[in-house]
Amino acid sequence: MNPAFTNLAVSLGAMQIANRLPKDEQTVQYLRAGYIGAQAISLLIYYYVTTKIRAKNDLTVIKYVQPKSPMNPDSKDELVTTTVRDYDLEETSKAMKGLFTGVAFMAFLHLYMGYIPPLFVQALTTLKGTLESNEVKLHLWGSKAEGPLARPFKTAPGFLEQLTGNASGPQTDAASIKAVEKAGGKSE
Repeated sequence: MNPAFTNLAVSLGAMQIANRLPKDEQTVQYLRAGYIGAQAISLLIYYYVTTKIRAKNDLTVIKYVQPKSPMNPDSKDELVTTTVRDYDLEETSKAMKGLFTGVAFMAFLHLYMGYIPPLFVQALTTLKGTLESNEVKLHLWGSKAEGPLARPFKTAPGFLEQLTGNASGPQTDAASIKAVEKAGGKSE
């Protein structure tokens, strides 16, 4: 099933439930505890995945071309040479930073703006996102690194990319790598 569709369904369903919850102080305390618990579980899962990645220590080399940033027109395509271990650790680190960003945003929404329903919705969607992330699929669920789980991970095209037909994900074909090497692209 398409993750974008399930995310939308979970979010809309959770919003309907959250809007029907009583607004008394005890319910708010339970929602806060549930939200904090979901964030803590997600962090623990990512920490566990990080320890699994380090224990496997897969030093297989990955080469790919990272497309230029659409936000910076002066940037160039960049050749990235890394290992499976380092790539997985970087992806897990990005996911953990995303959790912290979400907590900061939720703190603003809940503590400053006073919104209560997003606590419930974010607790569910955070856990769902964590359990469905590529790194968790590979290192916790034991899926094989094939198809959509092949490294480097393909990103789903955004709205603008769908309109223009331009793909912004990493390119792994030999022609793209050779072209960037000739142009003098940087390597990590």
